[in-house]
Amino acid sequence: MTAPFAGPGSLLDLGRRMIAGEIDAPPIAHTVGFRMTAIGDGTARFEMDASPERHANPMGTLHGGVLCDIADGAMGMAFASTLAEGESFTTLELKINYLKPVWRTHLTADARIVKRGRDVGFIECDVLDADGALVARASSTCLVLRGEKAVGR
Repeated sequence: MTAPFAGPGSLLDLGRRMIAGEIDAPPIAHTVGFRMTAIGDGTARFEMDASPERHANPMGTLHGGVLCDIADGAMGMAFASTLAEGESFTTLELKINYLKPVWRTHLTADARIVKRGRDVGFIECDVLDADGALVARASSTCLVLRGEKAVGR
């Protein structure tokens, strides 16, 4: 199985094509229900409508893993937007702070690169509810993959 970005073009190009509806989002986006709505040089925005019918934990609030998924997706694409053609990446570390419970709301995850080196980058993401209140803040450290490692060999 090859990665969806194994063809020509950069991951930034891939992200722009997803937003334009030219190519389908990855399976996890459909499973969780998020979508990428913006991507730029070192930034990305993901959005989703969270509901207790689909995303609740046993207490009835939004499951923390859903918040982690939307933040991780946004941070990954923010980092991916800086990669050259033929490069990929992997996440080395992921951390999230949950700051308030939510039930039914529109979520926006805004990710930005804080520091980008040749091989490693540090990314942060704020997840906001429909009222603009901070629901969670996440951070991630990513490693650039090149050559055979970029295609899973």
